[in-house]
Amino acid sequence: MGKFIKDKVSVIIPVFNGERHLGRMLDSVLSQTYFWVEVILVDDGSTDHTLRVAEGYREKFEKKGYDYRIVRSKHRNASAAINCGLPYVTGEFLIWPDSDDRLEKESVKKRVKFLKENPRYQCVRSLAYYFEEGSQRRVPADEKTGDVSKEDIFWDILESRTYVCCGCYMLRAEKFFEIYPERRIPEYDVGQNFQMLLPFMYHYLCPTMTEKLYGVCVRKGSHSRRVLTEEEEKKKYQDYEKLIDEIALICHIGDEKSGDRIAYWKIKRRYMIAVKYKDAGEIVKNLWKLFRLRKRLHPAVNNF
Repeated sequence: MGKFIKDKVSVIIPVFNGERHLGRMLDSVLSQTYFWVEVILVDDGSTDHTLRVAEGYREKFEKKGYDYRIVRSKHRNASAAINCGLPYVTGEFLIWPDSDDRLEKESVKKRVKFLKENPRYQCVRSLAYYFEEGSQRRVPADEKTGDVSKEDIFWDILESRTYVCCGCYMLRAEKFFEIYPERRIPEYDVGQNFQMLLPFMYHYLCPTMTEKLYGVCVRKGSHSRRVLTEEEEKKKYQDYEKLIDEIALICHIGDEKSGDRIAYWKIKRRYMIAVKYKDAGEIVKNLWKLFRLRKRLHPAVNNF
């Protein structure tokens, strides 16, 4: 594993067909008050003018003094796009914002400052605000904030009690690549933030800065907000189950209690899908499984 350059921040930005919104993220990176940033922009096989927009920023980043690399890949998914960028990371710190969001001007500087002043932590996260595309109007968050005083947040992330908003998190790159020495996260059509965050949060504490240093764009038609068919939704949750099984292996989770908790997470989602699509047989079957697991897990799982 190569050495990481002290003080430098690596920013991986995966993008697919982002000609209309990519400029917002790139402008927000250019607005940063921090002195040393490298941008690794991964075009995930866009079919619009995303590459033209990206190339148009090359001179701007040179003038700013930031390193700027464009990586082209075939279209697959967000996790595959991130994997195309990970081999180029040289910074001490790593962030991976979405291409349609924005960083507040001191987002990078303040998070680096926190990690430098608190060397016992290997990561930190900020809060976020949500805004409508095409306006500055703030809208309610679509994720729970959770208990921001907690630092052990692996289960909170998995069980949706706190947010996985990718651009809020900053990790020490060396520790991240100790988990992924091949510089590759598991590739699925779902959950790239689970791959990036869950193994890290299983090993390390993550404090929360209570400033809103990241803006999340609520955009109609975005991948995360697209309306799925019943078949697509069921496949999505099947993929999540496979992903969590792989993450459990990466984390070496083998104790019975944790295994039961992961099983509860899976079955609860199967139950929710069954309710949504009014599958009475699956509702009864999964409700019974949840009841049995709940009794075994109590009080570790205290809500349904």
